[in-house]
Amino acid sequence: MKRFFRSLQAKYMAIILVALFLFQAAYLLVAMLVMGLQEDISGEKNKNESDPNHIEEKWHADAAELENSSSETIQRLFSKWKNDYPDASMFWVDEKGNVLEQLDVKGDLPANWTPAFTAKFIKERYGGDPFTVISFIGGDEKNGFIVLEIPRNLFLPPIVEVTEKYGLLLGAGLLLIISLFIIVSFLFFRGIRKRLLHLQEAMERRDMDNLPIGIDVKKNDEIGQLEQTFNEMIIELKESKQREQEEEQLRRELIANLSHDLRTPLTKINAQTYSIAKENLSPEGKQAVKALETSIVNIDRLIENLMSYTLLMASKHKQELIELDAVRFVRESMASWYPVFEKESFEVIIELEPFEEKWQADPVWLSRIFDNILQNVLRHAKDGLYLEVATESTYEYDEIIFIDHGKGLNNSSGEKGAGIGLSIIDLMVKGMKLDWEMESGVDGTAIRIRRIK
Repeated sequence: MKRFFRSLQAKYMAIILVALFLFQAAYLLVAMLVMGLQEDISGEKNKNESDPNHIEEKWHADAAELENSSSETIQRLFSKWKNDYPDASMFWVDEKGNVLEQLDVKGDLPANWTPAFTAKFIKERYGGDPFTVISFIGGDEKNGFIVLEIPRNLFLPPIVEVTEKYGLLLGAGLLLIISLFIIVSFLFFRGIRKRLLHLQEAMERRDMDNLPIGIDVKKNDEIGQLEQTFNEMIIELKESKQREQEEEQLRRELIANLSHDLRTPLTKINAQTYSIAKENLSPEGKQAVKALETSIVNIDRLIENLMSYTLLMASKHKQELIELDAVRFVRESMASWYPVFEKESFEVIIELEPFEEKWQADPVWLSRIFDNILQNVLRHAKDGLYLEVATESTYEYDEIIFIDHGKGLNNSSGEKGAGIGLSIIDLMVKGMKLDWEMESGVDGTAIRIRRIK
């Protein structure tokens, strides 16, 4: 239950309940205000005798009680009614149709009333606005008649008058409450959105180990629990990263120690092989010794590749970039490798054109790249007995191309290894900010080392 009250759902339900309470309170307040105003208006109207039937009866009674139709008598009657009904208007027409007295009459009255005009006036005023009562003075038509006119809005129900007078104010109050609810809801959801965006930004930030950075948990609602889970995930990632680094360090140390341990007996085997080679051996023995020497060289090269790959993966392989003439460097490398390919009866074609610009490269790394490529040619392209080394220049790049006519690296070969040599080429080429690509098929393999201008 405690967890529920801390949730966003509980908070929004609280906002809705508060809004409902405010609506109820506003409704009660408006009802009390309307009832109070209604009672005031009703009391005021009762005081002025606002019932139309009562007014009509009273006017007829007062007119019938008049003993004569003198101006003084009529004026006293008009003054009395004017005191009770300030908005009323009255006038007196004698038996000849002449208007003798009038009080607050709206509009112009004809000086002489004909029977036709009198009938028209009664027809227009019947049931219309203003409320009109016509009575004969003293109850005798010979004395003329008096007319009372009162605006009909004085007879409206109190609730209608309250609405007309205070409707705008009441509507403004209701609009204020609704606006307050909308504003509070907007602020509530804006706060949720702001916290979610903050969490998203935290997920995108990274520390030195390329791991997310933790976030401060300020509330214990659903988003706070999500932030807490995110922080726990970061802790687990850091622990996993640390374990991975420890395992990587252990693996590098194991490979380094293993390489050192392998080189010691390998050196002894090489020495013993050299001693055996000096003995008087049969042709089969000499061939066995030669195969043994080749195996020793291959094992030594594999150990060297393994060490280099381990150092490159740990970013601990020393690199020193200098400006060098790449074409001259290739020419010198091929001069050292040419006897090897000539011995294996390869057709070697070298077509090197100088580049306009020098390369930024590490000579040790570049030599290692060329050595791995040429060793792969010897191992995988003996069937083709062909090697071409060429250069190509465009306005976009300079490149060095190695082409052989072997069966391709994808075909099975007795010399096929684990691919560490190609991995070393990839790491060293990218480490020197160069590009490379390899195309290999049944017709041969082409490897391009490229410098983008």
